Amino acid sequence: MKRWLRKMGLNNINWLPPPHMVAATRAVHRRVKLVDLVIEVRDARIPLSSANEDLQPMLCGKRRVIALNKKDLANPNIMHRWIRYFNSCKQECLPINAHSRSSVQKEKMKRATVGPLPGVTQDIAGYKIAHLPSIYVLDTPGVLVPSIPDMETGLKLALAGSFKDSVVGEERIVQYLLAVLNTRGTPLHWRHLIGRESEGLHHELGDKPEYNLKDLLPKRRKPPNKSDIYYIEDMISEVQRTLCTTLSEFVGNLEDEGELETLIDQQFEALQTALKIPYKALEARTMVSKKILTLFRTGKLGPFILDDVPDASDPAS
Repeated sequence: MKRWLRKMGLNNINWLPPPHMVAATRAVHRRVKLVDLVIEVRDARIPLSSANEDLQPMLCGKRRVIALNKKDLANPNIMHRWIRYFNSCKQECLPINAHSRSSVQKEKMKRATVGPLPGVTQDIAGYKIAHLPSIYVLDTPGVLVPSIPDMETGLKLALAGSFKDSVVGEERIVQYLLAVLNTRGTPLHWRHLIGRESEGLHHELGDKPEYNLKDLLPKRRKPPNKSDIYYIEDMISEVQRTLCTTLSEFVGNLEDEGELETLIDQQFEALQTALKIPYKALEARTMVSKKILTLFRTGKLGPFILDDVPDASDPAS
């Protein structure tokens, strides 16, 4: 993978953090010495790559819990190995989903706002969560280092949506995703989809709808249309079937950087057809990339953990 990244001309990632992140980094350095317990929130899909290396020396001296957020998007078959790894390093670790009530108990009190994209929290905020004794929580924005020397780490962060896609470019991010999927053989797990015709919009939508006066009452959220659901399911199946077919028919060597690049180019063309993007579209590959990124980040292609579990002898960051 390292040689393929070099061949693709992918260099180190240098980006300009937003002002709120720069200010938050300075504030964390000032205030971390005041806290008794640090809850370090990382992305469960990249348990090591999402660690802020600049803060690690300071955090190691504190009692710390590493919360692996977005566990619903991470492979549950591998998650237990990560927990075992952190435990072997004498580091407390807890997989969570900040949007799930089963992971985070939501009481009637002030609480931090969370969102699927970075930048929701832009300042350090304090919350009092107990009176006897008085316990306060300091919620900080997510902070990243301004320079990421390891290109693969930077691509993992970009793939997880840790910073704007424009820093690296959607096409390069998806090139990396396809390289990971192909070298791991992930699309071959979707063999059952080959030969199956698209069924989504051919489903029976049911008999004549029934109307009820309760339907006239205002609702917080409109229930999804069945046709929309079937359309999304069809699109997911088409993408998975296309990736599986192209990898199954590939006769080259995935360890060869040039041949891997050839396969990825073939998959871009096949995905453009599968996603019904016109060939005359000026930004066809960008359009394909945006759709694939959306499917990956919402878990529609399945749960993934991009980082490899280190040996237990390696220290946890």
